[in-house]
Amino acid sequence: MLSEKLTLHGDLLDQKRLAQVLDELDALGVVTKLRRFRVGERATDPSLAELTIQAEDRDVLVEACRRAGGLGATFDETEAELAAADTDGVLPEGFHSTTNFPTYVLHAGTAIPVEAIEMDCGIRVWDDGGTWRAETCPMHKARAGDQFVVGYAGVRVELDDEPDVDGVDFGFMSNDVSTERPKRRMIADAAQAIRRARDAGRDVVLVGGPAIVHSGSAPLLAKLIADGWVTVLLAGNALAAHDIEANMLGTSLGVDLDSGRSGPHGHTHHLRAINRVRRAGSIKAAVDSGELTSGIMHTCVVNDVPFVLCGSIRDDGPLPDVIPNVLDATDAMRAVVGDADVCLMVATMLHSVAVGNILPARVSTFCVDTDADTVIKLTDRGTHQAIGIVTDCEYFLGELCSQLDA
Repeated sequence: MLSEKLTLHGDLLDQKRLAQVLDELDALGVVTKLRRFRVGERATDPSLAELTIQAEDRDVLVEACRRAGGLGATFDETEAELAAADTDGVLPEGFHSTTNFPTYVLHAGTAIPVEAIEMDCGIRVWDDGGTWRAETCPMHKARAGDQFVVGYAGVRVELDDEPDVDGVDFGFMSNDVSTERPKRRMIADAAQAIRRARDAGRDVVLVGGPAIVHSGSAPLLAKLIADGWVTVLLAGNALAAHDIEANMLGTSLGVDLDSGRSGPHGHTHHLRAINRVRRAGSIKAAVDSGELTSGIMHTCVVNDVPFVLCGSIRDDGPLPDVIPNVLDATDAMRAVVGDADVCLMVATMLHSVAVGNILPARVSTFCVDTDADTVIKLTDRGTHQAIGIVTDCEYFLGELCSQLDA
């Protein structure tokens, strides 16, 4: 969809100019969204209306702008400025830094949608066989000679829900992060979003931390994967290592999951489990050989569910499937989240923030943690769409399974 922003200023109601513009746009079949409308306080004060119009055909959009312009609407036709990168891995000075909202670049008389939208990237523009295209480009992927947008001119960012410019709406439990919100209803909302994603053939991503295993909730996550509700798993070395430890040795970080007691030398169990998988060569090889017979990672392998394990400086081992280079790991995550409609972030702050940074704002995101600060940090770092569910992972996964089974 191509997009344009229109502004109307003056006497919009008595002269019915706003209604006339809307009638013309409706006649052309364009999608119209009224983004802002302010009525003058006195009869002599001008009113203001800001609209976004969208159409799949460029000619239709141009005609819509022409008709609206004839009724006094104005629009910005300034094109984006481009500059070439002069060094690999370095963006041009003054590069436009992206958000995770839908973005368009005005270039060569066309509003070009920015592909693979995510925050904190540059916008690379190129001629693809006569068709101009634009996409986000992380800094480390920039190559000398690539053309990037610099500055803010000619860049349109479409916010789904723009804040009230005149004030803030305060209300009881109006914030998305609250320990007092009804958790069962919020989990039901997550279940509905997952159902819609599966019906549409889109992915449901789960970002998980080791507390899922420590709390005895691994069978719940394995069930969600086996039943097809979770289609991509993103995690670190810890979740996979303790899940494999639990299924090889019956413990998680040395604690028996049935009795809750720590046995002799239990602190070494996860290392022994990692060592066995390293001997096998990979998690899949451990499954194929019969060394690993159940658990989250086993379920991913036997159901062909892709997983990315991102390494960190504190990893034991690590498992052979862990990607130790964080740039490579982020690129691997980008490769599997492109078709996501829902993302569940469960009991992991660092991985949640990392994944949140590469998700477009359109992805329904639910962040689950016992600490509200985790969700607050996630939203503070730009994942504005995240809905916080402040509860433990065992309750969340158990209730989610029940909702989806129902």
